[in-house]
Amino acid sequence: MTASTNSPGTLAPSPGEAEDGGRTAGPWGRLPTWLRRTIVFAALIGIWQLYTSASGVSAFVFSGPWDVAKALADGVSSGDLVTSTWTTLRMLGTGMAIGIALTVVLTVLAVTTTLGDDVLTLVSSMINPLPSVAILPLAMLWFGLTDTALVFVTANAVLWPMTVSVSMGLRTTPPTLLMVGRNLGLGRWRLTWDVMMPAALPHALAGLKTGWAFGWRTIIAAELVFGAAGSKGGLGFFINNARYYALIPDVFAGLVVIALIGIALDLVFNVIERRTVVRWGMKEGASA
Repeated sequence: MTASTNSPGTLAPSPGEAEDGGRTAGPWGRLPTWLRRTIVFAALIGIWQLYTSASGVSAFVFSGPWDVAKALADGVSSGDLVTSTWTTLRMLGTGMAIGIALTVVLTVLAVTTTLGDDVLTLVSSMINPLPSVAILPLAMLWFGLTDTALVFVTANAVLWPMTVSVSMGLRTTPPTLLMVGRNLGLGRWRLTWDVMMPAALPHALAGLKTGWAFGWRTIIAAELVFGAAGSKGGLGFFINNARYYALIPDVFAGLVVIALIGIALDLVFNVIERRTVVRWGMKEGASA
């Protein structure tokens, strides 16, 4: 009996076997990704509702999906939840922009100069393990109870995971690409910008995903612990304020918004990855 092949010397996948990582597809794996994720999401909502109805848990400490949905609708219609969400996203975006800019500067200096490499290695090893929210008291002393304090700790949270990832990407640039760049007469800076930075894109995207997650957790935690910054509070303050007044559905509504934003940004990162590193052959793509 002869084995069917896709190419010379390569066995074709057996029926029901997926090509990514050897996972078996099965009926579930043959469904579109969006449908699978929607089914899982609906199942989680169903489990949530079942627990609320069957456990007899007090509404004072736990809210069901329907009460949370009404709290979401009320928060959106009144504008309180929308304003809080925008406040947090604005500060997060500012902190991320600062963190990205500093990441580019520090990593480029690290791969082009020995001093830059020493500085980045030492400082990142000291600060990266430190929870960013732990330096918020200092930031409040330096900048006061303002947005600047939260932006500062958010930028710090974003910066170090990104520098580690981007630095690794730059250092693992394929030697063949570097040889081609040198043969074309590229200097140190042109080699970094035109060859090493594009080659480090998969690591940069991974660092960006990690950095935004660190920044997101930091700014929410900072608002929860230290309250509002400036004249308007963000999502963390919204949740803490609802807890203070025992508005449990509003607490859950704030948590749901945080989760939904996480899902939305993950989808954005996946789209960017498919249209860049996957399309350019820098990484095996997964089924859409």
